[in-house]
Amino acid sequence: MIKRFVCVQCPIGCKLTVEIKDADNSIIKIEGNRCQRGIAYAEDEIKDPKRIITTSVKVIGGELPLVSVKTDKPIPKKYIKDVMDIVKSKEVKAPVKRGDIIIENILGTNVNIVATRSVE
Repeated sequence: MIKRFVCVQCPIGCKLTVEIKDADNSIIKIEGNRCQRGIAYAEDEIKDPKRIITTSVKVIGGELPLVSVKTDKPIPKKYIKDVMDIVKSKEVKAPVKRGDIIIENILGTNVNIVATRSVE
């Protein structure tokens, strides 16, 4: 099987082609990368794809009703729905400062949900 995608590890945006063995999903060959980061990205995309999640959390008593948040590291795609379920039920009291940890170590992943702006 052949999978094609664009590497997002740097601004170049290499078009990667990954040949995968159908039987066990192991990687046979990676082409199109211009640096080693492309190889690591392709391996992660095939074995355990990860994403940064951005969303918002309700603020109680703030100048704004919501504060924007994101994960401080990429999180495995398989956890996205569960993370969003937890985050959507979360409320914080104002004030919130940019960089505050809103949820620590979500789902035991060593990934934090942090505020990306301040709300007084």
